[in-house]
Amino acid sequence: MTTTESSSRAGEDVSPAQALNTAIAGFMSDFKDFSQGVTAKLQKQDDRMNKLDRKTMISARPALAAAASEDAPHQKAFAAYLRSGDDDALRGLEMEGKALGTAVAADGGYLVDPQTADAIQGTLSSTASIRSIANVVNVDATSYDVLVDHSELGAGWATESAAVVETDTPQIERISIPLHELSALPKASQRLLDDSAFDIEGWLANRIADKFARSEANAFVSGDGADKPTGILTYPTVDNDSWAWGSLGYVASGAAGSITRADAIVDLVYALGAEYRANGTFVMNSKTAGTVRKLKDNDGRFVWVDGLAVGEPARLMGYRVLIAEDMPDIDDDAMAIAFGDFSAGYTVAERPDLRVLRDPFSAKPHVLFYATKRVGGAVSDFAAIKLLKFAVS
Repeated sequence: MTTTESSSRAGEDVSPAQALNTAIAGFMSDFKDFSQGVTAKLQKQDDRMNKLDRKTMISARPALAAAASEDAPHQKAFAAYLRSGDDDALRGLEMEGKALGTAVAADGGYLVDPQTADAIQGTLSSTASIRSIANVVNVDATSYDVLVDHSELGAGWATESAAVVETDTPQIERISIPLHELSALPKASQRLLDDSAFDIEGWLANRIADKFARSEANAFVSGDGADKPTGILTYPTVDNDSWAWGSLGYVASGAAGSITRADAIVDLVYALGAEYRANGTFVMNSKTAGTVRKLKDNDGRFVWVDGLAVGEPARLMGYRVLIAEDMPDIDDDAMAIAFGDFSAGYTVAERPDLRVLRDPFSAKPHVLFYATKRVGGAVSDFAAIKLLKFAVS
């Protein structure tokens, strides 16, 4: 109720000047409240910006050159565990539900903190291996099953009055990809760990990433499936004219242990079904690439074209080329070149976590760090990958 209304109800007369003064006073009071509200909001925004600046400054420092950020308790606790074996903080985070999963030393070590795990995964993804072009899935089980329908559904023409004939039923096949344990065991002296300027997390991430990347890349090509992924070159191979499900088809280069004509590359490309060619990729090592890039077509043009921009992959007959050093060199009967849609043809299954167990006893005066992860790989579509065999037939 305003002053004017109150005075009017009391039977008092209010002059226009008094009414104006009252209105101005009310306006100034409301404006003052509004101004204070805006000032408070600006102050809160400044506080948030200052806090963000402090976080940015902290993240710009080496991870362990000074005290870890209070906003990253798991990272701080993990760093303490790596340096001194002090796992009290990690156990406390587990009890509070802040750890990433089961992480007691008796169960196989502690989960790597998120920042370190990202560094490892980034290196694995960027490594020149089949992983970069394959279908990669994260699973929580001990294996991953792929269901594949590789047969045709029967069909037939029907008339208005004739009985419909039963047609063939498609068959669905289950391909099981077991997960295997991949491990690394780097070590460091306790004196080095005690050095606060040493980035233990960065060092550990680099060592583990390098070991895992090289082991995976080799297994995806030539792994025998015994406690490791099954590589593309360990499956049965047959001439593509006789290809059947369960084996990989190959095309012969036309010469024993060599390739002298670009026609062999053309034959390899068109041995692959049209539904796969659109996403086709060549896979070979550097030595083979050095030979293939010298090939010319019948018009004298090179079939190999280097990328026009930095980071753009080379092209062979218009298709991407992945240089994977684990592919074999050109030799008699060697399957040195693969071509296919690997996102359909090869599946990498892995658990998203990575564990580290600190062992200060087995290699005194050094400290061992036992890192493990689970990963598997197998061909999931035998029609999606073809091989070039360096042989007459």
